[in-house]
Amino acid sequence: MSGALEGQLVVVLGGSAGIGLETARAARGEGAEVILTGRNAERLEAAAADVAAQSTAAFDAGDPAALGEFFGGLTVGVDQILVTAGRPTYAQLADMSAADVRNVVSDHIALTLEVARHVPAHMRPGGCLILLGGTGGRSPRAPSTVAAVTAAMPALTRSLGLELAPVRVNLIAPGFVDTPLSAELLGDDLDQRRDELARTLPIRRVVGPADVAALAVHLMTNTALTGATFDIDGGQQLLD
Repeated sequence: MSGALEGQLVVVLGGSAGIGLETARAARGEGAEVILTGRNAERLEAAAADVAAQSTAAFDAGDPAALGEFFGGLTVGVDQILVTAGRPTYAQLADMSAADVRNVVSDHIALTLEVARHVPAHMRPGGCLILLGGTGGRSPRAPSTVAAVTAAMPALTRSLGLELAPVRVNLIAPGFVDTPLSAELLGDDLDQRRDELARTLPIRRVVGPADVAALAVHLMTNTALTGATFDIDGGQQLLD
């Protein structure tokens, strides 16, 4: 039986671990071919072997020249793109340099716009550009830089949904997800955070990469969806 993504090509920017790798695995399960990118070549090759990726490209997606070289090297049209590159920064504004502030914006807003610039030339009509945001920055207690980026992403998604049509654009907004990045960010506090969320979330468990990957594949296959933001936080926002 053919999968829902049979014959399609999925590009995962930031596909060597976590949500990106799990989405690649889910897309492969639906019959897609996948191309993985990431900064760490060794980790990327291990991920590619895990999911039998068509190919990989090791580069910094935040570098516009490197990103342009990647897209310029594609020889066939792409059906779906997931952007997971970039990482959250939770420092307070007073503790950040001017370069730090610019990097927070560049890691998300500028990267999204750079990827979007390449969409018309490389994505097939009806495919989906899937962006990754978050829900935590909606709280007024969030650092101002995080709040600014979080607020901007849904608006950007809506605009790109029109500008890039008939390619579709959607935003996934997770809360805490149990990934290697979360482990890196939380360090020794990871187990405590997991236990707290498992007790208090309405779903009574922690959201994992497979949950987000399932949503990403749904956005790839449901061609009626564009310009929308999809929260996936297990009800975390309901507790604030």
